Amino acid sequence: MAETDLLITVLGMALVTYLPRLLPAWLLRGRALPPFITAWLRYIPAAVLAALLLPSLLVEGGRLNLTWDNLYLWAALPAALAAWKWKSLFGTVLVGMALVALARLLGW
Repeated sequence: MAETDLLITVLGMALVTYLPRLLPAWLLRGRALPPFITAWLRYIPAAVLAALLLPSLLVEGGRLNLTWDNLYLWAALPAALAAWKWKSLFGTVLVGMALVALARLLGW
């Protein structure tokens, strides 16, 4: 690949990455969104996180794994409780990692 092709590719990737993020900010600058839209936008990070995490918790080897030896699913349950109670991403991750580490230390 020539250097100009590489430069054009990198610039194109930067454009398609940042343009969808910048356009709404530019177009909506100085405007108040309706309360319904604001409330709806608050749930997007949680929905995206759930969409990313749920398959890794429930699917193993291309099959649904709801068995008793699904360590990640069992560690996710108290971590979800910690997230609900503390509303802290760091605390949630810490609880989940500690439970997985403890289970592995005990031979699970």
